[in-house]
Amino acid sequence: MISLSPAAPRIAKLTALSVGVAFLATACGGTSTPSSTETTTAPQGAISCPAGAGAGASTSAAAAPTGAVPPSTTTTDTPLKLGSLLPTTGNLAYLGPPEIAGVNLGVQEVNAAGGVLGKPVEVIHRDSGDTKTDIATQSTTALLGQGVSAVIGAASSSVSKTVIGQITGAGVLHFSPANTSPDFTTWDDKGLYWRTAPSDVVQGKVLGNYIAACGAQTVGMIVLNDAYGTGLQKNVKEAFEGAGGKVVEEQLYNTGDSQFSAQVDKVIAAKPDAIALITFDEAKSIIPLLTGKGIKPTQLFLVDGNTSDYSKDFQPGTLKGAQGTQPGTFAKEDFKKSLQAIDPALKDYNYAGESYDAVNLIALASEAAKSTKGADIAKQLKAVSEVGEKCNTFASCVTLLRNGKDIDYDGQSGPVTFSDAGDPTEAYIGIYQYDDTNKPQPVKEEFGKL
Repeated sequence: MISLSPAAPRIAKLTALSVGVAFLATACGGTSTPSSTETTTAPQGAISCPAGAGAGASTSAAAAPTGAVPPSTTTTDTPLKLGSLLPTTGNLAYLGPPEIAGVNLGVQEVNAAGGVLGKPVEVIHRDSGDTKTDIATQSTTALLGQGVSAVIGAASSSVSKTVIGQITGAGVLHFSPANTSPDFTTWDDKGLYWRTAPSDVVQGKVLGNYIAACGAQTVGMIVLNDAYGTGLQKNVKEAFEGAGGKVVEEQLYNTGDSQFSAQVDKVIAAKPDAIALITFDEAKSIIPLLTGKGIKPTQLFLVDGNTSDYSKDFQPGTLKGAQGTQPGTFAKEDFKKSLQAIDPALKDYNYAGESYDAVNLIALASEAAKSTKGADIAKQLKAVSEVGEKCNTFASCVTLLRNGKDIDYDGQSGPVTFSDAGDPTEAYIGIYQYDDTNKPQPVKEEFGKL
């Protein structure tokens, strides 16, 4: 288990994280467990980091007693109405389908169990676009105009920053399944901003230490110049250099850029052992430039913004051996089947679990608050995620609530427990390795606490 320090006060808590390098090394080099003082030297430009097929930690929670869900003792004249602000266009559009499917599956299951406070839950979907456009602001205005209690989204931290004031200023709950910027931890959000995705402090430290454990002594980075990219860059760099490595080149690009040759050439010229790509969909253009100039896929380390299925984008074998990290647990087969029933075209499952959990947590907090007002729901989110009887579906959890029990919801994304700032205090980071069809395959889950 990764050992991360206990939570500190809201403003300072994220500065005290530490990640065990020795444990990460086991995921990278087979079954042996080197001590934290051991080092591995890789030849210049060639990291050998085979990852065995790991089973991953179990995150299943004990379900509540089965049977008919008891009716709510409180009914509402105003049904719980959710808005989704998720990408169907822009540089994160590939994340939209799994997130939207997760939201729809959650709403479907909540309504199959009788809804919230005696009424079916409603959901309205709107596109978030990206920071090149004003789509998010327009979509948010439309959602608020339709009286939503909560907005689920955006996927991009930078996009959420453009609308968080608009949402929370209206007294509406803002709940992202995919924002990872550490900036939100201390945001003046009136207690209305929450997320099921962990801060990049966790993923950055895991990835930085993992690259070092794989034998790299030097790293080059190509980074999206926004809140997500530079925040993750900072934490990967701190962890990698803290483990004894050196970042030899860092190249930024901006949203909307389509030419990356200059950044690629400068990174390659620094002759790093490994290259970290902290990008979104631009990886489709960057990866061929790197491999075309002799960079081996085993030198590439991806992140949640681009650890995707590239089987239709590249020639077979292009990414074989490349690795990536993704917050959250590996999607379980039964959950994948349920999502595919919602959207048969799904090929990625990134943040589907976090989106599904967002719906369940909002619905359960609404039940606990006996209200569909955003501010009332926000006040109950922490309570339904900790110190109670374990449950992992809306039906099982709401049964416990309606029987007067305290609940601790653990979801598809892992054991969800919130801090006062609305951040998950514990999270899994999945490590994936690409096969010869350019699809990421799950290898190992690393668990950490804030």
